[in-house]
Amino acid sequence: MTVKVKVRLLGVFRGVSGETQLSIRLEQATVRNAVQILAESFSEEAKRLLLDPELNDPRPNALILVNGKEVSALKGLETQLEEGDEITLIPVAHGG
Repeated sequence: MTVKVKVRLLGVFRGVSGETQLSIRLEQATVRNAVQILAESFSEEAKRLLLDPELNDPRPNALILVNGKEVSALKGLETQLEEGDEITLIPVAHGG
């Protein structure tokens, strides 16, 4: 069964995608799968901004919310998604 979720993009993610909000359909409805599908739709530069290239993980680069709750307070990237859920990707600023 496929589910349709909304993805809100903030900051640099909005800039590189040219979108503020997207809808995606998922066969395997987890946050990990949603992020992977989203990353595949991005340019290589944008994909590197979302996914840490060494870890293939978005968490060093993005705060990920599902329906307003941070995924680490849920089940991380394995958080199950349901029809109509909203994922928000907020870029994490790195500096030094």
